[in-house]
Amino acid sequence: MSALPELAPFAWPLLALAACIVGFSKTALPGANTVAIAIFAAILPAKQSTGALLVLLIVGDVFAVWAYRRHTSWQTILRLAPAVVAGLALGAAFLAFASDGWVRRVIGAILLLVVAFTVWRRYFSVGASAGPGGRTGSIAYGSLSGFTTMVANAGGPVMSMYFLAAKFPVQAFLGTAAWFFALINLAKLPFSFGLGLIDAASLALDLLLVPGVVIGALIGRWIAARISQRVFESAVLVVTILAALYLVVF
Repeated sequence: MSALPELAPFAWPLLALAACIVGFSKTALPGANTVAIAIFAAILPAKQSTGALLVLLIVGDVFAVWAYRRHTSWQTILRLAPAVVAGLALGAAFLAFASDGWVRRVIGAILLLVVAFTVWRRYFSVGASAGPGGRTGSIAYGSLSGFTTMVANAGGPVMSMYFLAAKFPVQAFLGTAAWFFALINLAKLPFSFGLGLIDAASLALDLLLVPGVVIGALIGRWIAARISQRVFESAVLVVTILAALYLVVF
């Protein structure tokens, strides 16, 4: 464990909490992992926090895929894939040059616009379709998700708005999100290693935090099986707005 970063004693329980939130967000409330992003960014250097969190997200993806493997819309994932790949590539290039603070504020502003558009389209637009805009919507949401997840692991809120606009039931929402982000996060690994975001220290830290992800995932699975559609959708909206405001303000 010599590769572990030196941290203050209070940092460990906070990181353990963040790991639980990662697991919980994967099986119950997509977008809640923005809280984990904030904790990691406050404790670890920016690049190290991004890399360490990515590995934990992948662990959470395993539990989410297993829990909701029968509730996935592969048609939706395939429709989003080309735009997501383009967004990932753009995000990797952007990450190499932009400062952390500026990137976070841009992402926060994008999220607020996405929330506003999604709420307007779903609840207030007369004659709007139930879906999030067909091919145009898939390109817009997919590219934004790829970009934001590459630069800040913050693609969850964007896709939450996409699935919310498409009126996915809870199980289909979580199942499609599970496979979507499992594939995306695996695709991010080569970029992350290449940019030096993942190293021996972050991997050693992840090894200690994995149990927290497992606990959070099991709690989230229990809650998701009992939550109503209306409460779920309201929670997704609230978490996404808070995530966007955090990125803009801090």
